Amino acid sequence: MRKLLFSCSAMLAAFMTFAQDEKLDEAMVQKIRTEGLSNSKVMDIVFYLTEVSGPRLNNSPGYMRAANWAKSELTKYGTADARLEPWGDWGKGWELEKSYVAMTAPYYRPLIAFPKTWTSSTKGLKSAEVILLTVKDSTDLEKYKGKLKGKLLLVPRTDTLKPTYKSDGSRHTDEELAKMAAWTPQPAGNAGGRSGGPGGPGGRGNFAAAAALQAKIRDLAKAEGAVALLSTSPRGRDGTLFVQGGGAYAGNTPENFLDIMLAFEDYMSLQRLVAAGIPVKIDVDVKSKFYTADLKGYNVVAEIKGTDPKLKDELIMLGGHLDSWHGSVGATDNAAGCAVMMEAVRILKALGVQPRRTIRIALWGGEEQGLHGSRNYVRNHFTDTTTRRFNVEGDKVSAYFNLDNGTGKVRGVYLQGNEGVKPIFAKWLEPFKDLGAATVTLQNTGGTDHLSFDGIGLPGFQFIQDEIEYNTRTHHTNMDSYDHLQADDLKQAATVIASFVYHAAQRDEKLPRKPATQGTQGRQGF
Repeated sequence: MRKLLFSCSAMLAAFMTFAQDEKLDEAMVQKIRTEGLSNSKVMDIVFYLTEVSGPRLNNSPGYMRAANWAKSELTKYGTADARLEPWGDWGKGWELEKSYVAMTAPYYRPLIAFPKTWTSSTKGLKSAEVILLTVKDSTDLEKYKGKLKGKLLLVPRTDTLKPTYKSDGSRHTDEELAKMAAWTPQPAGNAGGRSGGPGGPGGRGNFAAAAALQAKIRDLAKAEGAVALLSTSPRGRDGTLFVQGGGAYAGNTPENFLDIMLAFEDYMSLQRLVAAGIPVKIDVDVKSKFYTADLKGYNVVAEIKGTDPKLKDELIMLGGHLDSWHGSVGATDNAAGCAVMMEAVRILKALGVQPRRTIRIALWGGEEQGLHGSRNYVRNHFTDTTTRRFNVEGDKVSAYFNLDNGTGKVRGVYLQGNEGVKPIFAKWLEPFKDLGAATVTLQNTGGTDHLSFDGIGLPGFQFIQDEIEYNTRTHHTNMDSYDHLQADDLKQAATVIASFVYHAAQRDEKLPRKPATQGTQGRQGF
């Protein structure tokens, strides 16, 4: 016990010494604060990425508009070699050109609806009767053969809308942040994983079975000549649609059968009417377009070249994903993150910073379908595919900083278990405590592009953000609009991140890495 206490004390002392020795350029921090908080362009940037460019489904015209605008804007800032860099084969682009969905019987009522991505068209206005498709397994489908032509199909639901007594918007409390800061890794074998593993309650087995049945329903509907499937999500309420993918998008796959997401309240209203024996008809006119001329995927990449003869080939990277779903203009997911990172670069260029290391920004494509843009970029540039660790080029990457959790201000950083950076990042956050950014936590966070770096042993970090309405209202929904952005929060985030990038570029040594034997987040680089 004495040895353990001595070891812990020695480690703590080393960390405190490390933090005290870490250089902080207070004069530059003040310049960054002035430029970022008083002369911000972040809302101008996000306006062009959202309302001017439109929805940014990967490889869609909206994505390419945003990508080309970002490349041009980064060039105006004075960055070097701004480009759209292909990362490999992707698949078809898709764009919604028209969508009209309205109930016409037993009376007229417009419905809140969005076709899912990569689904087909109606080829003109169709007036169709709604029928209930009651199926527990694939054997139940036999009774519907010969009965689906020209119909709209609705699978009955048993869930009901539950009232909520909590605000849609929230910020991290002091207690929550303190708990995050105090978090320590669990001993091996005592991690307490999620309940319901593969095949168990709520696990992948049930999900896979439901997905397989849904695929058979689509196949039957298409073969029988139905007009479309109607879908909903119990996550949606008050007219919010959680609408995203509708099937495969590879270049050689056929068009997916039309699947239309309805607001939960509209869906359940239709279900009750039909179940009561009241005929329901809906007018549907959906027109979509597929793009197959170029099946490559693209990232936007640009640099501020390093100036130190010994360090200029080393890299500090920052980024976020540019692609979005199509229900709105992808403001909080993730035009906000891209705009903040572009603003951080603009701040540094406006201040005439001459970084010792090269600073490289990357706006990723294909994140929503599985981190494709960042994973392939890391594979193409930084990965030894034999060892699944970083290669010689990857060894030059000091850090990657990511932003992709909505519009909320930065409250600190997830360290992904990297204890070596804890005192460094704590020092870098000191000038921003008055702006609410002070927390460093050893916790991992998942679901976005820093995992592509962390997965091969490179330091990849996601910033802690206030949630605001991210998971309750805007994430992957028709409400992910410009008006849900918080301007002051985005200004703060860009300011904090510009300072992080600056200090990472200027320090004498690369940032510490986790030991090679330490597990990474599921080999997310592959």
